[in-house]
Amino acid sequence: MHNFKQLAQQVIAIEKQTIDELDQYIDDDFAEVCQRMLDCKGRVIVIGMGKSGHIGGKIAATLASTGTPAFFVHPGEASHGDLGMITPDDIVLTISNSGGTGEVLAIIPVIKRIGAGLVAMTGNPESTLAKLADLHICIKVSQEACPLGLAPTSSTTATLVMGDAIAVALLHARGFTADDFALSHPGGSLGRRLLLRLADIMHSGERLPKVQRDALVKDALVEVSRKGLGMTSIVDEQNQLVGLFTDGDLRRILDNKTDIHQASIETVMTAKPIVASPNMLAAEALKIMQEKKINGLIIVDDNNSPIGAMNMHDLLNAGVL
Repeated sequence: MHNFKQLAQQVIAIEKQTIDELDQYIDDDFAEVCQRMLDCKGRVIVIGMGKSGHIGGKIAATLASTGTPAFFVHPGEASHGDLGMITPDDIVLTISNSGGTGEVLAIIPVIKRIGAGLVAMTGNPESTLAKLADLHICIKVSQEACPLGLAPTSSTTATLVMGDAIAVALLHARGFTADDFALSHPGGSLGRRLLLRLADIMHSGERLPKVQRDALVKDALVEVSRKGLGMTSIVDEQNQLVGLFTDGDLRRILDNKTDIHQASIETVMTAKPIVASPNMLAAEALKIMQEKKINGLIIVDDNNSPIGAMNMHDLLNAGVL
């Protein structure tokens, strides 16, 4: 019987070693490639054949989603018209582990004639492609994870990681932010997490739970029950937030046998509660609530007056949680 677990662990060990070996290839050429892509007035065109092409497509997608305009061109299609997509302002990133892939080499003269910058990413610095390129990034691996040494495994991992290294280095250099990232990811839960702000989901106006500081606990309980958020804000005469009363506070005062018909809410509220601004990202609010182990937040304006409230259920309904 085959020991699939052991075989899998061997593959992972080899590919871990491959990634560790990549450090030696982060050299001056790598830095120059990043600088040229940062300064590029056009796009980064990624070209690769076979498995290198599949990895190239992912690299192009990662670059594009992190602030570097990029797309993938198949070398076969490039020879039949798609080279028209390339302009002199572009940088072409060609990928070939051997550095001798025929379909890639066949279009190099045209790329040179167009005048686009040419970067090669290969496992052989002495290869034809490496020597024809303006700059070369080495992705040489000591061994493939495939026991036959034939199926691209470690080499494609090295290519993918090097592509990520370029993309993330450029992301930092551009000062790319979460808001920038959200613009290219508006769909799905990722978009909701990045784009949604508390102003979009908070309960405001008549739905905002609020009582005056001189209210009795029983009156605050009515407000908590009516608004259904498990809490109420407490304000002073100037409508500024002075405290918060939650279901948790209710349990504590019942344990202390406090008379809810006589006690003032000011004597049992949580003073100086954690608050948020309406422009805060919903994802940020979720992080705060998880770290502080609280189930809701009061949203205040610049004068510390409550303008909204939200809880975990609102984040769940919005698809953030």
